[in-house]
Amino acid sequence: MAKLVYALNQSLDGYVDHMKLGPPAPAGFRHFIELVRGLTGVIYGRRMYEIMSYWEEDRPDWDAEDRDFAVAWRKLPKWVVSRSLKSSGPNATLVADDFEKAIRKLKAELAGEIQVGGPVLAQGLTEAGLIDEYQLYFRPVVLGGGQPFFVGPRPPLHLVATDLIADDLIRLTYVPA
Repeated sequence: MAKLVYALNQSLDGYVDHMKLGPPAPAGFRHFIELVRGLTGVIYGRRMYEIMSYWEEDRPDWDAEDRDFAVAWRKLPKWVVSRSLKSSGPNATLVADDFEKAIRKLKAELAGEIQVGGPVLAQGLTEAGLIDEYQLYFRPVVLGGGQPFFVGPRPPLHLVATDLIADDLIRLTYVPA
């Protein structure tokens, strides 16, 4: 059975605006390259999928690590929960109806870790009791507003691990209490 993990970078005040946070330091970025290489797949909401689609085509200004991340990300199976999208990119499957049933089926049929990206989707999966682990990656930035990591009431959680990933990145890992 696969484990569903909701994980995102966020500011110290709990916001997940990737454009304002900017990229992590090189050690943090290497962590994410290795993390993506080990995933079984990813589940995105529409907005997060559109943000991550940036990695679908090589860019001339990329360095070797950008290319490594893109290669790893492109290989991953992706499931995109959206009623508004009519199509998805390579290696991505649209989940338009009864996403809860579709995600339960994925969890039952696959092994390993499936990462969830997108606060709105994560809230729906939290309410359905489908998130097995929450990984909060904190960056030393205060944004003062934006999309919060938890878009609804924070579920009862139990801290199970803390990891210093890089000088500018710490991960707190929680499971439902």
